[in-house]
Amino acid sequence: MARILVIDDSTEVQGTYCRMLERAGYEVVAAIDGKEGIRAFCEKQPDLVITDIIMPEKEGFETIRELRSEFPDVKIIAISGGGSTEPEIYLMMAKKFGAMCTLTKPIEREALLEAVQECLT
Repeated sequence: MARILVIDDSTEVQGTYCRMLERAGYEVVAAIDGKEGIRAFCEKQPDLVITDIIMPEKEGFETIRELRSEFPDVKIIAISGGGSTEPEIYLMMAKKFGAMCTLTKPIEREALLEAVQECLT
């Protein structure tokens, strides 16, 4: 069973993704921001990271960059609903920082599980 780390500052969104993934048979670890996410990654060594982009403390770009630097083979899915600009701009930048796949919020269950499966294979 693959272990997935979900990093999102919205506990409601985070909970939704965690439930979707757990129901699909994945073990899930959650973190509220990039700082907590890096710590959880080091402790739990997940097979995949799903991270929001816009977060307090340590945002998604910095989190992706740090994970890629320390763990070059890490598999990352970046998610965003936008902020001061359209989500596509943030997600395009996330790919440049090393995200394997990107998804725009709100995310449908099927799209999330398809992206997870794609990244894990």
